[in-house]
Amino acid sequence: MNKRINEHGYKIADCLYNLVNREVLPGLQVNQQDFWRNVANVFDEFIPRNKALLATRETLQSKIDSWHLDNLNRAFSQQKYQQYLSDIGYLVPELNDFQITTENVDAEVALIAGPQLVVPLMNARFALNAANARWGSLYDALYGSDVIVDEPNENFGSNLPTGYDPIRGQKVQMFVRDFLDDSLPLTQGSHHNVVKYKIDNQQLSIELNTGSLVNLKDMTQFVGFNGTPENPNAILCINNGLHIEIQMDKNNLIGQTDAAGVKDVVLESALSTIQDCEDSIAAVDAADKTAVYANWLGLMKGDLAETIYKGGKQTKRTLNPDRTYSSAAGEPISLPGRSLLFIRNVGHLMTSDAILTANNEEVPEGILDALITSLIAVHDLNGTSKFVNSKHGSIYIVKPKMHGPDEVQFTDDLFNRVESILGLNKNTIKMGIMDEERRTSVNLKECIRAASTRVAFINTGFLDRTGDEIHTSMLAGPMVRKEFMKNEKWISSYENRNVMVGLQTGFRGKAQIGKGMWATPDEMAAMLQTKIGHPKSGASCAWVPSPTAATLHVMHYHKVDVSQVQQQMLTEAESQQASLIQDRGQLNTLLSIPILNNVADLSEQECQDELDNNVQGLLGYVVRWVNQGVGCSKVPDINNVGRMEDRATLRISSQHICNWLHHGLLSTEQVMQTLKRMAAVVDSQNEKDQSYVAMAPNFEGSLAFQAAVDLIFKGKTQPSGYTEPLLHKMRNKLKQS
Repeated sequence: MNKRINEHGYKIADCLYNLVNREVLPGLQVNQQDFWRNVANVFDEFIPRNKALLATRETLQSKIDSWHLDNLNRAFSQQKYQQYLSDIGYLVPELNDFQITTENVDAEVALIAGPQLVVPLMNARFALNAANARWGSLYDALYGSDVIVDEPNENFGSNLPTGYDPIRGQKVQMFVRDFLDDSLPLTQGSHHNVVKYKIDNQQLSIELNTGSLVNLKDMTQFVGFNGTPENPNAILCINNGLHIEIQMDKNNLIGQTDAAGVKDVVLESALSTIQDCEDSIAAVDAADKTAVYANWLGLMKGDLAETIYKGGKQTKRTLNPDRTYSSAAGEPISLPGRSLLFIRNVGHLMTSDAILTANNEEVPEGILDALITSLIAVHDLNGTSKFVNSKHGSIYIVKPKMHGPDEVQFTDDLFNRVESILGLNKNTIKMGIMDEERRTSVNLKECIRAASTRVAFINTGFLDRTGDEIHTSMLAGPMVRKEFMKNEKWISSYENRNVMVGLQTGFRGKAQIGKGMWATPDEMAAMLQTKIGHPKSGASCAWVPSPTAATLHVMHYHKVDVSQVQQQMLTEAESQQASLIQDRGQLNTLLSIPILNNVADLSEQECQDELDNNVQGLLGYVVRWVNQGVGCSKVPDINNVGRMEDRATLRISSQHICNWLHHGLLSTEQVMQTLKRMAAVVDSQNEKDQSYVAMAPNFEGSLAFQAAVDLIFKGKTQPSGYTEPLLHKMRNKLKQS
């Protein structure tokens, strides 16, 4: 148990108290006693409001449940349903048009479109890797992924040689030349035919194998170089605001095989990274929260380091420095070496024992996060850190799982108070609004209005959004199979409407419009085929699961000029006048419920297959969460395909099973039998993990298995269908045992 220090009626765990007093406050113009007094005042003011908002959620859900029960045997009327949602305040009136007025937003957020990483802040190594993913080797990303397909060849047959494969390497080189031709086209010829890149008369000069000297079609794409003008070792160019570095070294293993000596092409990749305190971590107590805050402190001070042991070797990982070049005129150029960092706080629901009230109640974790993570970020604003995160003096906080405009207003008020006690200018803290709950989606314009002076980000978190879709309409009927949910009409309306509302409220050139995660990190070829849809939709960023994925996905933003797409969409909107958000978004479509209409056509085997799939994924994630404290990981699915799983995917699986149980498509006995059978499958998938604790056959003794059972059978009563309360309970129980 943590020792606790009493400050102004609140009991603070000593680990948090010591971190703040000994490591965070030194170097800041914030008095220790004043800070803790202000913390108490903030809790006094906002805890009652936080509780009231959660009570409103429950009241609205109860009323929606009652409506479905009352209309169970009647033909469904979309019009009556939506009118009822308006009558109870679930749908709020949409007011006049407006434009956001957010200021001091960094270019990575406001102006440049590109990939965004999301990484568990609790893991220092992952946090550092993501922060350093601003630049990535395209050669490495292609060589190490399934984008490049190996084929039998006359030299090696079907067996690849050990070490470097020159055939595969050549395919990478050819792929990259095609990319350069698309992104940096020449006045004539192709990058395939280049034998020399050099600087001549303060211009980039490119020699082809024909002896011809050519230039870039758009000579403004050339930015700078390293080395000598006659023999540069790096050429820096730009396309759609994104940098491309062509590296030369004829002594290099790769460079010596290339006519121009090109050894690599490095792309500006993850422009921004969300350091996550929420869905991807398992922070269940004061010690965990303190560790998370300590990692954020290291990032904001610029001194976070992690020692890595691999292959018997020890290396120290730190934050990358900025990258330097010379312009053609010999002037120095400096570019950021790291991603712009956001931090995702937790939502309004959960509480933390890091601080207790006088009555020994845990404080709302989201309020605690706002106070501590903002305080830590002041190191960046004050210039006391080794590196600069925000060049415009902003703190970027992503706020998840808010339900409607009142909850966004609460967060805006909270941020105002935090700014006041920290002596920050108003709206220093920028808000990222996760559009991942149904009541936020249908009221998105008014949610943005509530934070119109500080909003810097909206993002369609379609996984949580699907979980909330199921829970909100739990009693309406059985939902479609999980794999078919993405084909339901509400989801396309949701994705399109998010972009249109963002654009019409002034996001272009001021804030990000984001799209969700690619969930299968090993399937990069499929990602390259599919994820180009995000920039084409007008979204200025999209989530990726790894630095490699960021380097591959950024090619889409070279191909698609998102700013032009957004401008075209706005132009079309203006021609169709004021009601476009409502019309384009199709609110009635957004509120359509994805009910399974052909229940009778669903065979017993199809029901069992659906159950098997849901249970296997659920158990695979929960067992790591409860037993090992892993909040996000690549979990093998039922077909042994690795998929990124977090609490959002868990929410879908648990709620879907719960929904089918409620409506009689599954039986209690069937679900329990499947849980036990699939536990053995998950155990076998993890048998090489020496730290893994099996669930079978001692099911009653496995807290992870019991957590899985509760997530399903208590799913209807969980607030908004969230999984956190039950997961935290079991993880804490294990830690305390």
